[in-house]
Amino acid sequence: MATRGRQAEAARNDLRLLQAAHEVFTTQGFDAPVSAIAKQAGVGMGSLYRRYRTKEELLQRLCVIAMERAVEAAESGLAEPDPWTGLARYVRACVGFRSGALAPVAGTIEVTGEMWRTARRSDEATRRLVARAHEAGVLRSDVTMLDLSLLIEQFSRPAPGPASPEHQQVKERLLAIALDGLRAPGVTPLPGEPPSVEWYEGRWGTSP
Repeated sequence: MATRGRQAEAARNDLRLLQAAHEVFTTQGFDAPVSAIAKQAGVGMGSLYRRYRTKEELLQRLCVIAMERAVEAAESGLAEPDPWTGLARYVRACVGFRSGALAPVAGTIEVTGEMWRTARRSDEATRRLVARAHEAGVLRSDVTMLDLSLLIEQFSRPAPGPASPEHQQVKERLLAIALDGLRAPGVTPLPGEPPSVEWYEGRWGTSP
């Protein structure tokens, strides 16, 4: 019983650390000291370093979690019978948990094998969601999966100043406008070529 109790406490500490790390890094910047994370999580520095030896390890874990949640959001969208509703559900879910908030660390940390594998799973699920919406004629034909990913990144950025109901209302309003802009057939031609996979992944580093 004592062992299970310690394991449960360790799991709770890890969850608090991850939640605090995401909040600190995405609001205070990625140069924020890990001591700020431990303080917000209510754990000692020893507990943090026993779980994550470096800030990079912590960021790598946060990236994996964000992509795993994106996979779940895409699968939930695919389970929705209506292709447009499913796509919109996916975008709103990803914006809700700010799946693109860690994009600024691209190129500053080593990309692990687990990160690449999880990214592939996320890409595949999202690609299916987008393909289904294209086939149904509800998503404008010139919008790609990477367009969606970059749109989610933009909405994942924290608003200036402290969080408030007004900020959330404005974000929801702008997201509704953006989603309507994704609907087929589209009125304004999109400028330039769509983002390439090479450019998108190149921000993080060379794929193994």
